[in-house]
Amino acid sequence: MRTAVKIWLTVATVLFLISGILFVGVMTVLNWDFTKLSTTKYETNRYTLSETFSDISIRTDTAQVELVPAEGSESTVVCYEEAKRKHEVAVEDGVLVIKVVDTRAWYEYIGIHFGKPPKLTVAIPEGAYGTLSVKGKTGDTRISSAFHFESIAISTSTGDVTNHASALGDVTLTASTGDILTEGIAAASLQLSVSTGKITVSDVTCAGDLTVNVSTGKATLTSVACKNLRSDGDTGKLILKNVIASEAFSVKRSTGDVTLEACDAAELRIQTDTGDVEGTLLSDKVFLVRTDTGKTEVPSSVTGGKCEITTDTGDIRIRIQPNN
Repeated sequence: MRTAVKIWLTVATVLFLISGILFVGVMTVLNWDFTKLSTTKYETNRYTLSETFSDISIRTDTAQVELVPAEGSESTVVCYEEAKRKHEVAVEDGVLVIKVVDTRAWYEYIGIHFGKPPKLTVAIPEGAYGTLSVKGKTGDTRISSAFHFESIAISTSTGDVTNHASALGDVTLTASTGDILTEGIAAASLQLSVSTGKITVSDVTCAGDLTVNVSTGKATLTSVACKNLRSDGDTGKLILKNVIASEAFSVKRSTGDVTLEACDAAELRIQTDTGDVEGTLLSDKVFLVRTDTGKTEVPSSVTGGKCEITTDTGDIRIRIQPNN
């Protein structure tokens, strides 16, 4: 090995050892508290609302959003936030408006961030409100069951959405890589959409259509009643337990399996490529099934609504659950 190369390797090793010793020394002084290395300063700001409002509009980016019942009749908003990326809180024409205002210079976008993420805690009296609109990016959103709205629209990129609030109208929950959970609610229609996240629905009554769209995520629906169930997906599984539609199921999957447990609808249309379709229905159907290389096992009943199941290489196994 050339002498110059040996020298450079020796220097690099020495510098690495020195930097390691310095790092250990600094962290020992700081009691290994990484938050003390953060270059971002956080503060907590509290707002008390004296004006009345019916609608709520929240626009943020990295902050978590939590809507909780107030302990009394007073409405408050508590913001744990960056000092130079605060949230404005105001009531405008009967709308509670919360939005982030970024006052950082360009060079302040570069830094070290440790510690708790920003958070908005909105505490309002229990009861009925107008529209709820939340738009975020990386923060999670949680809505308490203490409220019901005329409509709900929540969207985020990588954050999770947890909704326990009902609505007289539409409920629309959208996430990219985040998960969606909604349970114990009633709505006129329910639209759920994720890319790589997971969708979980339970104890839901939907007067109209329930739409579930996923790409590679799994969707699980339990104890659901709706008019129509519509679901599209690529590689994600769809698991339905005690899901009843007064009109129709319309399901499309690519490589994801479809599992039915004690489900029913007036008509069912299920289509997959390599995914299997199996499970139990609650009433007789006229089965129209087709698979290219998969196996089929379905009842030979000739009464009831139409149940059309099509796969390419997937298996089809359906039974009629006997009445208890």
